[in-house]
Amino acid sequence: MQLAASDGRHLLTFIKDYRRVLRSNPSAAGLEENVARIIVIVGHSRKGTLCEALGRAYVEGAARAGHEASLFVLARMSFDAILTGSYVEVQPLEPDLRHARQALYAADHIVIVFPLWLGDMPAILKGFLERVFQPDLIDPAKQSAFVPLLKGKSARIIVTMGTPEIAYRWYFGPHAPRILSGNILGFMGVSPIGNTVFGRATNVDGATRQGWIEKVTEMGRNRL
Repeated sequence: MQLAASDGRHLLTFIKDYRRVLRSNPSAAGLEENVARIIVIVGHSRKGTLCEALGRAYVEGAARAGHEASLFVLARMSFDAILTGSYVEVQPLEPDLRHARQALYAADHIVIVFPLWLGDMPAILKGFLERVFQPDLIDPAKQSAFVPLLKGKSARIIVTMGTPEIAYRWYFGPHAPRILSGNILGFMGVSPIGNTVFGRATNVDGATRQGWIEKVTEMGRNRL
């Protein structure tokens, strides 16, 4: 059977339109099983930072690909970053932390963005992690039991810093991503875990900054 020229054109148009839908919104094309639930956590104590811009870029890219992405900017949340209960007694979670905790446990992919301060993550991010996990760690800890709370999830760590990336990776050593990936996320069952470093971020020019934004947006589209 042969197709008429008009039928061929219609078929070609349909294929092009379908590919466009796949690129822009996989769930609308009937590929819901490929849709991921993603949480993006920006661990900076100030608002309107490069880290926040990168976090928003990831969420935007993920949304374009049809993923369900939620953004938590710690500087815009209300909670006590000090774990006063010290894993001995439960410190009740504030509403913002309860919301973030629910999103964290529901997520398939975890993205954490933070600046390198004194060679490590900012205190607000460390405090956030201590707070959101403590209700589920206290009872198992009392029984000397280990519970991989985040098993089955993947993660991406994005770090900004004033130090050149090559110096950080090969001279100082990427201790902050290693601690977060190995001692915290990996210890809780997360795998695989990727990490991205943006060096010389203190006085970055507009073109370089835009390139980073586009790179992270693409990461979001591909759930990297």
